[in-house]
Amino acid sequence: MKSVNKFNLGLAVMLALLLAANCQGSAQRSFAKQQVKENRISANNSVLLLLDHQTGLFQLVKDDDVYSFKNNVLALAATAKLYGMPTILTTSLEQGPNGPLLPELRAMLPNTTFIPRPGEINAWDNTDFVNAVKATGRKKLLLAGIVTDVCVLFPTLSALAEGYEVYVVVDASGTFNEAVRDAALGRAQQAGAVLINWFAVACELQKDWRLPPRAGAGLAELLAGYLPQYGNLISSHIAASGST
Repeated sequence: MKSVNKFNLGLAVMLALLLAANCQGSAQRSFAKQQVKENRISANNSVLLLLDHQTGLFQLVKDDDVYSFKNNVLALAATAKLYGMPTILTTSLEQGPNGPLLPELRAMLPNTTFIPRPGEINAWDNTDFVNAVKATGRKKLLLAGIVTDVCVLFPTLSALAEGYEVYVVVDASGTFNEAVRDAALGRAQQAGAVLINWFAVACELQKDWRLPPRAGAGLAELLAGYLPQYGNLISSHIAASGST
């Protein structure tokens, strides 16, 4: 009889432990889902930092087709403009071989904060730049620039060290070759940065096709303008639906 009671007690303890583990696992999964939802970037919690997209430095970009790369940079800037995300532009030593900021960026974002750095290689070493970032009150930083292994990586590491969440927009960042790019992005990711592309940024900001701007029409126009494949998709949809 005692052995039966001991068996029942042991079984009860085992079931209790399994139930507790299951409840804990459910709680952790629920918490994880909540964290994923809360970690989404938005125009209200993020700022875009465009680093050293200068005409001279563009000549160094060899890990992507230069025309495709330029398109991605402008698409990212247009995305921030569409959703009202604050953007900070910065350049390094414009008077030297790095050259001036890409004219199309200045034209697209004429009223955006612009910090020309007199010499600092790491933008985070420039007090005006850091103060501009802090003034936004945002803790999520979206970074893109030339070159990935220096002008993007260095401020990424500095911002992470100060407790910011950093998202590196990989297709709006360029460097000498794919090996250098991969090494730089690997180091950034190992330090805690999140890798993302401009298309994902746009879709994460939109969240739902039924939401503004213009019930998703703004996003559709953005994608059609900077992503030719999507433009073809929209044209096919219009032709099939008979809409205009």
